[in-house]
Amino acid sequence: MGKLKEKYFKDGIAEYKKRMSKFAKVELIEVPDEKAPESLSEAEMQQVKDAEGERLLGKIKDRDWVIALAIEGKQRSSEAFAKEIDQLATYGHSDIDFVIGGSLGLSKAVMKRADNTLSFGKLTMPHQLMRLVLIEQVYRAFMINIGSPYHK
Repeated sequence: MGKLKEKYFKDGIAEYKKRMSKFAKVELIEVPDEKAPESLSEAEMQQVKDAEGERLLGKIKDRDWVIALAIEGKQRSSEAFAKEIDQLATYGHSDIDFVIGGSLGLSKAVMKRADNTLSFGKLTMPHQLMRLVLIEQVYRAFMINIGSPYHK
């Protein structure tokens, strides 16, 4: 959700995308976020999340395995995450979509569509930073799965 503007995030993501190219095809899809004022009622927040959710769901194919990033999602170690990625590929889920929401989080519809959730802890991070952290962790998962010392 949202457009990546900062060059340092773009550069970091490009580096990990390049490193992962020997393991997987990585596609980053940006979906425009909903413009919203600073202070919103609960109903207005829900409307924003629903509009963003519709845009996100429009990019997800029926057969894709969806992992929603959410603070309330499932936390796991890097090793457990690597094992999960490996098992998904083994059992025919080669198209994995990681979904990062906007500043208000993900809609109920996106969370319902998700096959699994992922949390990097209780901290709130900007989605631009989360993209970099996520792509590094996916790369780390590949490195763990091939026995590379990168993880140490």
